[in-house]
Amino acid sequence: MTTVLEFDAQTAASVGRAIDALAGRRVAVLTGAGVSTDSGIPDYRGKGAPTRTPMTVQQFFTSESARRRYWVGSHLGWRAFAASRPNAGHEALALLERDGIATGVITQNVDGLHLRAGSNRVVELHGTMRRVLCTHCGQVFDRRDLAERVEHDNPWITVPDAVELGPDGDVLPASSEGFVIPACSVCGGVLKPDVVFFGEYIPVTKFQEAEQLLAASDALLVAGSSLVVNSGIRLLDRARKRKLPIVIVNRGETRGDARATVKIDAGTTEVLQAFATALPAAR
Repeated sequence: MTTVLEFDAQTAASVGRAIDALAGRRVAVLTGAGVSTDSGIPDYRGKGAPTRTPMTVQQFFTSESARRRYWVGSHLGWRAFAASRPNAGHEALALLERDGIATGVITQNVDGLHLRAGSNRVVELHGTMRRVLCTHCGQVFDRRDLAERVEHDNPWITVPDAVELGPDGDVLPASSEGFVIPACSVCGGVLKPDVVFFGEYIPVTKFQEAEQLLAASDALLVAGSSLVVNSGIRLLDRARKRKLPIVIVNRGETRGDARATVKIDAGTTEVLQAFATALPAAR
């Protein structure tokens, strides 16, 4: 069995078993918020995670005050996202793709860090904070351009030194009073970041992209996801029906632990680095 020496004995044994399970296979990767915690972005359920309830799609569309509060928080959160950097775990996955081992990354994250780390095939299941859509006419806006407009219309807004950033890029602001909500410059319609809100469904075509990536793979690696969101479990079940090896790397329990070939209870960054070192040599 492959051995890994950088971890405690129990973790090293699990990492070794995982490397053996993945060796020589094309690996689809599913990532969650835990992959980005080492970049300063918290997850929903780990230690230190924000305790507030995320904005729902129903609140966003039915309440102007909720929409105003969200846009202040989303602007501050996007600035924090823009300042974050990919960590060594993101970079390890990009290397695995470059080496022909990872077929791509399916991510539940909206921070864009996989693309910035160099991964080429990335399916962003829950959308991205890089774009803003008009919910009336469908016009697409670059978030950088919209941020300039937000700051022009709200010159008083400043990004504090420390924010309670959520994985969805939302920040709970001290106040949203007087904030001018950005509207579509084409039709005046309601703008919404291109992300899937709570209570909203993942677009069918986006999930199909994820299924196609998995269908082209011989194994599934889940990193940094507790698999509470149904989309992750659906992909895991598809892998299980095909009898593919399933490796889960996550601190704490996940909904898929009982179905995993190997479960590694550890941080994703170090384990993904170990995979990026060992798997090319194990082919």
